[in-house]
Amino acid sequence: MSKFSIKACLVGAAALLGTALATPPAAPARADQISVTHWGVLMYGAPYAVALEKGFFKEAGVEITGILTSKGGGTTVRNVLAGGLPYGEVSLAAAVAAAKEGLDIKIVNTGAASVYDILWVAPKGSDIKSVKDLAGKKAAFTSPKSVTEMVLLMSLAAGGVDVKQVERISTGGIGAGLTALGQGGVAAAPTLDPIWSRTQDKYQPVFFAKDLLPPMTQTVGITTGEFAKSSPVKLKAIIEGRRKGVDFIYANPEEAGKIFAAAYKMDEALGIRAIRNMIEVKYWGRGDLDLKAMDNMVEGLRIIGEVDGPMDWSKLVDKSFLPDDLKS
Repeated sequence: MSKFSIKACLVGAAALLGTALATPPAAPARADQISVTHWGVLMYGAPYAVALEKGFFKEAGVEITGILTSKGGGTTVRNVLAGGLPYGEVSLAAAVAAAKEGLDIKIVNTGAASVYDILWVAPKGSDIKSVKDLAGKKAAFTSPKSVTEMVLLMSLAAGGVDVKQVERISTGGIGAGLTALGQGGVAAAPTLDPIWSRTQDKYQPVFFAKDLLPPMTQTVGITTGEFAKSSPVKLKAIIEGRRKGVDFIYANPEEAGKIFAAAYKMDEALGIRAIRNMIEVKYWGRGDLDLKAMDNMVEGLRIIGEVDGPMDWSKLVDKSFLPDDLKS
């Protein structure tokens, strides 16, 4: 979520086929990879793991062979712009920053529909049991201008706590924050799934973002204006394949959890628990773009200084590739 400078060129290639006296057999569809922020680490990628395993992308008409990961932010955007298949799921903040730099991108579907995977925890048995208990204490967040800083500030305000009464400590990462918590350096630290599912026996919740904040679109699917014009059928197929993955997760949490665990190379029981936690908060969007939830996220970005001025979604959002039932 840090500000970044993107200098990427869109890579395009065209294969020239030799002529033949007889019509050659149709060439097999080109196989491509999708870029997904924090694939293999955080929960954004679960629908893609399911769609790959169950053949939903192929069913929808596109051959996807794998997922490219990144550490998020501008890195994922650059992967999308420079990769063979210019589509990927990135943070809304990164998409907005890229658009403000003048890059030719379009938001075409919602990914993670909320920040409800995030919570703050304290050690088991701690007196810190609610957001109000943080007054006069130290609370961790990951890095300046990150989603966790934004969620912490907004949650304190929503919980009626003066942010000036809470000393906010940047720890650099989720793991580092939990280490600081264990050493007594902070009274509460952020975590999220699947880390929360793995460690929840050690900690007690202080507050969940879901209990304090409105829906806030966290990630979106983006593409380039050029790809949107040249390959609308492929783009629709990607969005439809992911939507089928989301629907499967909600309908079949145990099987989806096993698929997710295998893709992320984690314990099966942990994968199932993490999937169930996200189903409970309706974490994954089916693709439909909720402009109010996007505005809520942008308001948070303004609080941490990542966005100035209003957003004109009409120039950035293109709903035409969504299935008809998700366009309204």
